[in-house]
Amino acid sequence: MKRKLMCAAILALAVLLPMPLATAQQAPAEQEIRHLEEGFNAAYGANDLPAYFAYYAPDVTQWLEGGRTDLATYKKDWTSYISAGNRLQSAEFSDLHIQVSPSADAAVATYVLHVRTKLADGKITDEDFQETDVWFKRDGTWKVVELHYSAAPKKK
Repeated sequence: MKRKLMCAAILALAVLLPMPLATAQQAPAEQEIRHLEEGFNAAYGANDLPAYFAYYAPDVTQWLEGGRTDLATYKKDWTSYISAGNRLQSAEFSDLHIQVSPSADAAVATYVLHVRTKLADGKITDEDFQETDVWFKRDGTWKVVELHYSAAPKKK
């Protein structure tokens, strides 16, 4: 009986001990993603295209209002949009939720992004979007590998 209890205790420890390690790995990764989201959205809101595009992995897939796109197409389209005189005045996120993989090399960030834009014709728009960013840590560097960006439902 004593031997069975000891085996059960060892088994319980073997199952429970890795849990704090995973949590310990995830906490710094969550802070890194929070910081990256701040920089990513600040670059977007400041129309700093080189800084903004640097957050993306070369093989990123995006789901935007017009459908699925790749990085080369998005860079071309967004650069044309900004070059035409359209300017974001701000891009501020709220309701940020971050989930980190147990191995702390992948993360999902979801949030609402409020975007204020001054269009080339002078019109100002205020819009809310729901965004999901999937980050992978490859060779020690976090990059966005998938992004989903869609209009948020209008508040009633």
